[in-house]
Amino acid sequence: MALRTVVLGSAAGGGYPQWNCRCSVCALAWEGDPRVKRRTQSSIAVETGQGLWTLFNASPDLRSQILATPQIQPTGLRETPIRSVALTNGDVDHVDGLITLRERSPLTLYGTPEILGIVDANPVYGVLARDMVAKSSVTLGAPFAIDEATVEFFGVPGKVPLYLETESLVIGDVGGETVGVDIRRGGSRLVYIPGCAVVNDDVLARVDGADALLFDGTVFEDDEMRKAGVGVKTGRRMGHVPMSGDGGSLDAFKGVKVGRKIYIHINNTNPVLISGSPERRAVEAAGWEVSEDGMEIALGGSTGRRIEADRGSTAA
Repeated sequence: MALRTVVLGSAAGGGYPQWNCRCSVCALAWEGDPRVKRRTQSSIAVETGQGLWTLFNASPDLRSQILATPQIQPTGLRETPIRSVALTNGDVDHVDGLITLRERSPLTLYGTPEILGIVDANPVYGVLARDMVAKSSVTLGAPFAIDEATVEFFGVPGKVPLYLETESLVIGDVGGETVGVDIRRGGSRLVYIPGCAVVNDDVLARVDGADALLFDGTVFEDDEMRKAGVGVKTGRRMGHVPMSGDGGSLDAFKGVKVGRKIYIHINNTNPVLISGSPERRAVEAAGWEVSEDGMEIALGGSTGRRIEADRGSTAA
């Protein structure tokens, strides 16, 4: 029994290219440069049961992602393989797609009390019919079943969503606002952490021994957006650890035993999106892959070996 995952969207909020941006990286996409590929906003789908799929985060691009992914397309009259959605935080790029799921198909929505509280507090999500969409509050560190898979939420350093920030904002707190997910099925294990402010010892311990890791790849350099001329916030200020530099994820994960290390949630300014760039070569030399939309990860057996080829190449 395989643990099958499809990357629905590999970009950070705004997608790639971002609709209003001609930074040096986005310009390549607008100009059709073959070294880059367009990407939608971050989300993955995991086959948690035979023909049953769970979305981990619901991107604003969800409808186009379903159109591009046969595994999660309708199978009959108002019948869909998508049976549940699990949320890792309340960011717009992870919850906005819930509105797409309003057409009265039975779903279970999983989240911590903090994340579900954000959804409940916004009246627009009232379009999710209460008699069709069940909400299940998840306790950190307590494994639970979704179909044939075992899922566990765990807190990672992060922050509240941008639209809930106040002057008393704290970045790096560990609680229910930002979580990672440990997914197990058929003896294989995938860890998904699309947002993380600091790679601390707890994060390292959590991912150790996983067959595959999908990890926050928002920016390559902490001050990347300032250098690109598109913003003043650093990656860490946004709640995302950079790939490079002191405390960056490239160094932090050295020596940790993980079968495959794959970056996801990649910002439009990040030069790793460019095939052959110095930054892309540095990431690949460190044993990391850069995810793209449509990438398939299939793990099977007690060793978690890859049992089928990715549908999409990791080269941009």
